[in-house]
Amino acid sequence: MADSQQQAAQLTRMQAAQRQTQHQLDLIDRQITRRMTALIPLLGRRQPGYRRGKPPEPGAFLERYRANLAALTAERQPEADALPRKPARQDAAIAALGARAGSGGDVLATVQKALP
Repeated sequence: MADSQQQAAQLTRMQAAQRQTQHQLDLIDRQITRRMTALIPLLGRRQPGYRRGKPPEPGAFLERYRANLAALTAERQPEADALPRKPARQDAAIAALGARAGSGGDVLATVQKALP
């Protein structure tokens, strides 16, 4: 009985860690999106030839947008590279814990009852 409670507690901790990792990935995506959204008005103002009768280049804005997005993404790349591997390892560890518990159903059911 104590062993199954220990495994249930361990499974709960592992699932909480997995949720935290996913939250961190989402946070990085939101930060990049927020910074790019703030840059969009600045990217569209570079049209030096438009007042002299030349129309703006249609692909220039998109090119500047992609360059800035690549720079922002490269800035967060080390952190973003490490985090996606972590949920896969956490999923495998949670599955291994469930398999080690025998059927895994009683541990999982205990944890699901405890979760809000």
